[in-house]
Amino acid sequence: MTCAETFAAYALRSIGIGERLLPREGFDICQQVVLIGSGLIWNIYFGVLALGFGFFAATGLAVAKNARSRWIRQPAELFIFVFRGSPLFIQFFLAYEALVLLPRAGIEVFGLTIETSWTTKAQAGALFVLFLNTSAYAAEIFYGALLAVPKGDLEAADAYGLRGWKRFRRVVWPTMLRLAWPSYTNEAIFLFHATTLVFFSGFPAWRQKGDALYYANYFADKTFNPFIPYPIVAGYFILLTLALIGLFGLANRRLNRHIPSDRRQRIRYRPQVIR
Repeated sequence: MTCAETFAAYALRSIGIGERLLPREGFDICQQVVLIGSGLIWNIYFGVLALGFGFFAATGLAVAKNARSRWIRQPAELFIFVFRGSPLFIQFFLAYEALVLLPRAGIEVFGLTIETSWTTKAQAGALFVLFLNTSAYAAEIFYGALLAVPKGDLEAADAYGLRGWKRFRRVVWPTMLRLAWPSYTNEAIFLFHATTLVFFSGFPAWRQKGDALYYANYFADKTFNPFIPYPIVAGYFILLTLALIGLFGLANRRLNRHIPSDRRQRIRYRPQVIR
């Protein structure tokens, strides 16, 4: 099988398109690059959706933690503390064990049966855990940025008669994002790296069509040589990291377009060895 034929057969295998059976012999570099790249689709799926929904949840949590009412502030503080204080790996297992306890026949709500079996699959359950985890971390970043909003900006908003939602939308939120964006970029990169933990969690892959690490582990088991598939995974994630830095850098320039270029805070990747 040529490399072009391998690409046509396996490039979209992880989402159910193409050859159903994994290769049983050969195991050349092309097969490994194509199949591991196919699995990366799931890592991107987890990262994009968790980050997209988590961004808005984190904003709400940060505002809630900054609220004066303790009935609003304390639940937000507890949520952030629990998900930042416990390992993500443990969160995967606890979530899976909790979701397995749901009735397989579904839950009846006002005469309607809500299916629950899909929640134990990786594409739903693992995504939900990643969403909660990144929401907590990003909320703490946004909360720190909220506290750092210059008082002069708030006084100027008051002078213009801005109140409530309009004040938040036009003054507080944009300033918060500008201050938090470099740190939030690092959180986004870490989240995409954390999607590899789905392979080790209790959530099963959809019809054995797993993520990048699933295919890397398959080739490592078959060839007894981990020094080819795992560096390929690392290479893909390095490219993904560079893409994220580029995209978030564009957003950073957009947020700081009113600031002279020599005074803008640049995006820097600061890897976290221990989270």
